[in-house]
Amino acid sequence: MKTAKGSVIAAGILGIAILSTAFMNLQSKKEMKIPQEDNKGFALVELFTSEGCSSCPAADELVARIQKDNPQRQIYILAYHVDYWDHQGWKDTYSDAEYTKRQSRYAEWLNLRTIYTPQIVTNGKTEFVGSNERALLTAISTGLKEIPAQTLSLNGTVKNGQIIVRYETEGFQKQSDITVALVQRSGHSLVKAGENSGRALNHVQIVRKLAVETLRANTGELSLTPPKDYNEQEWEVIGFVQDKTNGTILSAARSQLTTGN
Repeated sequence: MKTAKGSVIAAGILGIAILSTAFMNLQSKKEMKIPQEDNKGFALVELFTSEGCSSCPAADELVARIQKDNPQRQIYILAYHVDYWDHQGWKDTYSDAEYTKRQSRYAEWLNLRTIYTPQIVTNGKTEFVGSNERALLTAISTGLKEIPAQTLSLNGTVKNGQIIVRYETEGFQKQSDITVALVQRSGHSLVKAGENSGRALNHVQIVRKLAVETLRANTGELSLTPPKDYNEQEWEVIGFVQDKTNGTILSAARSQLTTGN
């Protein structure tokens, strides 16, 4: 686990536990299916990661396995590549300062002293080291058992070079934001410097763009400008409503992208 300053937190038993968890996750190939009875709610899994962090590939692999083994579940994975590792010798192709700001906001909501990688936050309520398999499975199961505070539906279309995402929500609550993420389902990088130098890294659910606004009505739309490498078949949008006072995720949904007239 790495802090925002790039130092290794390896104090006594905690450090050994983190390293052991990462090792077991890399070695384990068992299926990561979530019990079918857990189907009332949703789990928004936000991973903060970086190609410059040697502890992060284990977390990237873990969320990839979760996604692969649970294709029909309401599990929404968002991988944010933060930018504070970019000065360590390798600039992450997918990094963005906006994602670092989002992680810092979670530090405020969850009363954390610092931000670090890899970190996972589930439904805006629980955070832990991103390679912690047991914690992730428990958090996802908990989210899937809970009845959402409200509902959300999305419809994403591409028109005139813009991605237009229309949303509709029920159970509207004040003091909340609607956020839409443009997500690249998979990506590959050959890292040539830094802590992962020489490694070929695979990623899933890479957040490439974010649009956020205060939720003022039950319906509305947001727009996103796609990057040059956008491909309709390999991208999607994931949206969620979040309580601005404490970070709790109230609802989440996804949409495939279609070309509009």
